[in-house]
Amino acid sequence: HRQNNKTFLRIFMILVLSCIPGRTNLCSNHSDTRSSLDSLDLEGYITFDDVHNASKDFGNRYQFPPLAILHPKSVSDISTVLRHILHLGSTSNITVAARGHGHSLQGQALAHQGVVINMESLPSPDIKIYKGTQPYVDVSGGELWINILKETLKHGLSPKSWTDYLHLTVGGTLSNAGISGQAFKHGPQINNVYQLEIVTGKGEAVTCSKKLNPELFHSVLGGLGQFGIITRARISLGPAPHMVKWIRVLYSDFSTFSRDQEHLISKKKGFDFVEGSVTINRTDLLNNWRSSFTPNDSTEASQFKSDGKTLYCLEVVKYFNKEEANSMNQETEKLLSELSYIPSTLFSSVVPYIEFLDRVHLGEIKLRAKGLWEVPHPWLNLLVPKSSIFEFATEVFNNILTSNNNGPILIYPVNQSKWNKRTSLITPSEDIFYLVAFLPSALQNDLEHLLRQNQRVLNFCEEAKMNVKQYLPHYETQREWRSHFGNKWETFAKIKHEYDPLAILAPGHRIFQKATQLYPIQLQ
Repeated sequence: HRQNNKTFLRIFMILVLSCIPGRTNLCSNHSDTRSSLDSLDLEGYITFDDVHNASKDFGNRYQFPPLAILHPKSVSDISTVLRHILHLGSTSNITVAARGHGHSLQGQALAHQGVVINMESLPSPDIKIYKGTQPYVDVSGGELWINILKETLKHGLSPKSWTDYLHLTVGGTLSNAGISGQAFKHGPQINNVYQLEIVTGKGEAVTCSKKLNPELFHSVLGGLGQFGIITRARISLGPAPHMVKWIRVLYSDFSTFSRDQEHLISKKKGFDFVEGSVTINRTDLLNNWRSSFTPNDSTEASQFKSDGKTLYCLEVVKYFNKEEANSMNQETEKLLSELSYIPSTLFSSVVPYIEFLDRVHLGEIKLRAKGLWEVPHPWLNLLVPKSSIFEFATEVFNNILTSNNNGPILIYPVNQSKWNKRTSLITPSEDIFYLVAFLPSALQNDLEHLLRQNQRVLNFCEEAKMNVKQYLPHYETQREWRSHFGNKWETFAKIKHEYDPLAILAPGHRIFQKATQLYPIQLQ
């Protein structure tokens, strides 16, 4: 009984002491933090009440309301808030997430009871374009890629590497990688950056490049927002074409399909865009193409049946200017003659460059009109080594998946030789690997089925020891993150401790826990 009393007194004293200022935050409340944030001298402003939109993301599976939203009007506002939270030290569990267009999938852009920074509030001065032998554009980290495209096209220029969807912010895609069908030729978007302006977890505004603060520069690119918030970026530009020839063909055999894809990405003078997709048991597939594409042979195309089949679609694009149309057509015919697709499935279209790049946005508009955009998106993006892709495709597309009616499945190879290995992006070790992206929308009661399907795919990859890496990764434990980073983990953790010592930034990834007196930062 005496021992129990001692234990009770010890716990009581810990609780009492924890309420003394400067001790842990057990008895602190949000009103104190709110008051301290509200008292900051900012050019922009902080809101505490209307936080609903910052409580969820595009994945639409998690809802974590923040305590506050910062609407910055300057980089100084971001620095001020981060320095203030750093000054609170381990007495506070407040974290910070930078939010662009909110297109994270599993809560990565959220900060539960923390501060979400609305990066789109950061003023974008005139987009500055510099011509010359190495043209570039200086843009805000909160700028949308579609706006950069529109502005650079006025000067006959554009960024060289894209994502399939352009209504994303610069800071968001550069914190991941930015991969699309141009990556085999130009590398991902993070390979096409000359300079960054970062606000670190210490609240310090730092300019970095390959020569200036190179460790921070390479760490932030693909660094999942762990080391700093990208407030400005200098993006490499190249000549912009006026038009594109856009081609689709089908394969029934995966080996032939993948061999042709790998052949195309190996050519120095080939297509400018190479992607692919999988369709499983789709009815009237070619008829659906006719709304945007013209068949090479309409009669043969109308006789082709896709029902009950697993088919592989190769999608390629050739850029050109109007005066180059004849030579472009000759080059395209030669490239197609080297491939082994099903002849009756050749479809093509000629569209303006901007229309092709912004193609996904048209689908967004249609889905929004039907109320089908803001639904759960249990997406899964994998990087699969070339040596494992046939085994992967055989099991996943023939046994695990029975249809892809919920959304597209993309699959295409890239050359690692075009990628900068000094960034934080983790890829398989082989020179050629495939991006495989399962992009479903969960309608009605589909969510649990799709999540189980994703887990079956992941389990298969692990059991087969394929060395598959997640792109836009999501893990629940630091052990899983260590496995993801492999021999890069110690460096990643060291740089985290240097630039964000209290682990304030990007809590939604669940890589590091905010350092408090109860939970010191875990780095080893």
